[in-house]
Amino acid sequence: MTVDPERDTAAILKQYVPSFDARFLGLRPADDAALEKVTKDFKIYYKKVPGSSPGSYTIDHTAGSYAFDPEGHLRLYIKHAQGPETLAHDLKELLK
Repeated sequence: MTVDPERDTAAILKQYVPSFDARFLGLRPADDAALEKVTKDFKIYYKKVPGSSPGSYTIDHTAGSYAFDPEGHLRLYIKHAQGPETLAHDLKELLK
């Protein structure tokens, strides 16, 4: 899910996202209200940060992934810096 739909067009996401895994889908919010809702619902932080030249910017944002069960319920938030041991432990707990 992009938090920068201004720059991340559907065409760009279609090209970029499958480089991680062909099964992944890139999502774009329909409008600013949808972006605000999803970032609030998933407790995602993001902020547009002006760059060093006019018109340039970066986006600071939460870095993590979510694990859902087969019924679509959110079961786990995965911090990208947590390490494989913690992730393996948490996934084993969910599979019990």
